[in-house]
Amino acid sequence: MLIREFVDQDWSQVWPIIEEVIRAQETFPYDPEMTAEQSYGMWAEAAPGRTVVAVDGERVLGTAKMGTNRPGPGAHVATASFMVAADARGRGVGTALCRDALAWARHQGYAGMQFNAVVESNRSAVRLYQREGFDVVGTVPGAFRHPTLGRVGLHVMYQEF
Repeated sequence: MLIREFVDQDWSQVWPIIEEVIRAQETFPYDPEMTAEQSYGMWAEAAPGRTVVAVDGERVLGTAKMGTNRPGPGAHVATASFMVAADARGRGVGTALCRDALAWARHQGYAGMQFNAVVESNRSAVRLYQREGFDVVGTVPGAFRHPTLGRVGLHVMYQEF
């Protein structure tokens, strides 16, 4: 598996991953009716941010976007988001993408990385982030409407560098 910079030609494989994740409504607080065009504008980060893909040969297994969490006085903290194709989960793709994002943020001189909305029922993601050094610093109760579990909390997770 190789992690490399996203290029426009990757979109035909990245969009189905994003579409599947947002339509499931289980792990991301994105509008499930979002179009490919809207998603591209949201996912393809402009510099100084970055978007990457994890590939096995020509196949995109997952994708990540990263950048500044908030402008101005919060610009010293990075953020990132990750999505992995359903049939590639459990193979270390998410871990590799997370490590890549952390290395990028450190190299860019950020003081830490914050995840603003990790669905608490997404236990595999929460465990992955904790293994990589993140802590849950707060949870907004009932802030995410899960399609089968009802309202569940959204964690704010943080790692200081």
